[in-house]
Amino acid sequence: MGTASILPALRYRGREITARDVLYIRRLIAAQPSASRRTLSKLLCESWGWRQANGALRDMVCRGMLLMLERAGQIVLPPVSYVRHNPLAQRARPAPAVLDRTPIEDGLAKLQPLEFQAVRRTPQESLFNSLMEEHHYLGYEQPVGEHLKYLVWGQGRPVAGLAWSSAPRHLGSRDRYIGWSREARRRNIGLVAYNTRFLILPWVRVEHLASHILSRMAQRISGDWEQSYGHPIYFLETFVDRERFRGTCYRAANWVVLGETTGRGHNDQTGRPNRSIKQVLGYALDRQFRQRLSEVQP
Repeated sequence: MGTASILPALRYRGREITARDVLYIRRLIAAQPSASRRTLSKLLCESWGWRQANGALRDMVCRGMLLMLERAGQIVLPPVSYVRHNPLAQRARPAPAVLDRTPIEDGLAKLQPLEFQAVRRTPQESLFNSLMEEHHYLGYEQPVGEHLKYLVWGQGRPVAGLAWSSAPRHLGSRDRYIGWSREARRRNIGLVAYNTRFLILPWVRVEHLASHILSRMAQRISGDWEQSYGHPIYFLETFVDRERFRGTCYRAANWVVLGETTGRGHNDQTGRPNRSIKQVLGYALDRQFRQRLSEVQP
């Protein structure tokens, strides 16, 4: 293994890995010869102050960085001592939910009051998953990272569901609209939430319901996010597949069209579109969202 002085330029999730960093990690590994990879990661997080906004160690991010450094030939990690069972690898698809599917066609006023229920890690999460799997054109997909799931109830029955997750790191039209620097984006991307799923159940046909739900969500999601993850949300975004939808309910709820995707996945090597081009829409939750998202703390 070469010395840290000839370290090639390396970055991981926006962080530059310096020769001094590599030397410190090597010394940490040498000083803990019996430590597991998980233990080394936690020790490094504590030493570098790598914590999420809610105070939890950024263990998985750190482990990914250590693995990257080993693959680059800069460090030698101890052998894997334990292979964690991944329940997602063999997760059965959610089964259809058994519930009343009688059409709901009354006006919005008669459907009130609507109840918004955050269902992640509650007994109702399985119902949310089932409804998405059966009725959303993209099906159900288990989110990773920070995320929230909601069911919306009216007249004692579920009428809609929404899922929100961490925003994609690179999105040209959004980044230009916010106007933040690369460093500000790296530090503050967690303050943006991405609406990954929005479903009005097919037997619910109530005019203006979708835009009303989006408006109500905008009033509460930042507070819910802060309660779950220790930090607020200042901006919302979503994609609309124009081959299937017009995005009318988002625009009616005062979302702004930011632009379009390139039609290329983040692993694309061809430079040519390989999937449908989607419209990008955004919604600011704070009047000073640009200032807040552009701040770079020392």
